[in-house]
Amino acid sequence: MTPSVPIELESRPTGVPPDTAAADLVATDLAPLRRRIDTSTDADVDRALARTGRLDLADFAALLSPAAAARIEELAQAAHETTVRRFGRTIHLFAPLYLSNECVSSCTYCGFAAENEIARRTLDPAEVLTEALELKSRGFRHLLLVAGEHARIVSKDYLVDCVRVLAPQLPSLAIEVQVWDTATYRRLVEAGCEGLVVYQETYDRSTYADVHRKGKKRNYDWRLAAPDRGAQAGMRKLGIGALLGLHDDWRTEALALATHARALVHRWWRCEVSVSLPRLRPAAGGYEPADPVDDRDFVQLLCALRLLLPDLGISLSTREPAELRDALLRLGVTHMSAGSHTEPGGYASPSDAEPQFEISDTRSPAEMAAVLRAAGYDPVWKDWERV
Repeated sequence: MTPSVPIELESRPTGVPPDTAAADLVATDLAPLRRRIDTSTDADVDRALARTGRLDLADFAALLSPAAAARIEELAQAAHETTVRRFGRTIHLFAPLYLSNECVSSCTYCGFAAENEIARRTLDPAEVLTEALELKSRGFRHLLLVAGEHARIVSKDYLVDCVRVLAPQLPSLAIEVQVWDTATYRRLVEAGCEGLVVYQETYDRSTYADVHRKGKKRNYDWRLAAPDRGAQAGMRKLGIGALLGLHDDWRTEALALATHARALVHRWWRCEVSVSLPRLRPAAGGYEPADPVDDRDFVQLLCALRLLLPDLGISLSTREPAELRDALLRLGVTHMSAGSHTEPGGYASPSDAEPQFEISDTRSPAEMAAVLRAAGYDPVWKDWERV
């Protein structure tokens, strides 16, 4: 990790609070682990694959190494067996429901960035309900509410209203919006929200500063500690991720992501922790990754994560092409989206708003469920109910 760089504070605390998973990550020296990746041998990979107990971060580094890359089939088999033992042959299906593409932040990679001249729209709570009921008719019971960063239009009260109108209809609601304080997350939990998804985007501070040019999202530490605040507020599910391709070394990014996930699992052991591994897709603004992560590296990372953290949820979105998604569902994936739209509206009726990014897998939820069954997996639409 590079040294901390000055960031735009915007009235938010600096640094990460103690006794949080964010603090655990910051306190971990990743440099020796990064060196271990480059120096790991076949014997180190053998040792990691043979471990019968919990793997440590040194084992994870060995599984990310070039030596392990040459043994991708062994990693895939081990990841498959581990996943089946822990989760069975099940895949949870969910859908993103975009509330708004209004945004005041300038993030170089995002189609919603403030400087992009796109058609923008914010659904009112009644429209949100209409969209959700359409998704419910397609089978979904797990929705992820997504919005750009605009604290006035996509306000705390607005988000609470959206959750409150949906909660009687759907047992599982999560949010992926701008990060808030603990009190706001508590209000959302009380309204019926159970999950919080916060992508750090990149764990490298220098890269983070380069790609987040304006807005509250520039505050790296405030964002990093958001999952802790969500857990403190009572969120039952925590999701994190890194946008692969932003930083020029995917293995360093993987170390930080795994360390953060491991810290969340240990510190918030009552929460269900999951990760997502999104790769950059075409979007307004035309951002192109300097160092895209190829399929083989992507598979190695996914398998290594599964072996390090057997209980970890791993989510795979429609960013990835259908053929790859079909192959990866056997290697450690537990959650998949289907039939997704990344613009506000679009499910119940066509929307003229522009999307955050282009999706790749355009299959419908019914088609995706049929693919899962044909592969010997059960599509899970619902796994719990509030009582």
